[in-house]
Amino acid sequence: MAQDDAPDPTPAPAGLTLAAIQRHISGRYEKADRERGTPATFLWFIEEVGELATALHGTDRANLEEEFADVLAWLCTLANINDVDLAAAVTRKYLSKGGPEGHK
Repeated sequence: MAQDDAPDPTPAPAGLTLAAIQRHISGRYEKADRERGTPATFLWFIEEVGELATALHGTDRANLEEEFADVLAWLCTLANINDVDLAAAVTRKYLSKGGPEGHK
């Protein structure tokens, strides 16, 4: 791996949660995100998913990590402007009653 492709060795803060990430995104971006609305925000999300797809086929580890983070941030944005608590939704779908049956 080339030096510039090396991931940042900084670990995630202890106790980092999906809820904390969603709150951070809300506090920093929600006003503008709500003004943009769901349709336009969804297009930004899909653009980031496309960038992640490209990164998955590349060799730049740092870029791959950035694109995963971007997709998560835009997913949080969509959840925020649609009043969805991601942690609660994930808990209900995947962590309750044994989770969904079969393949996800």
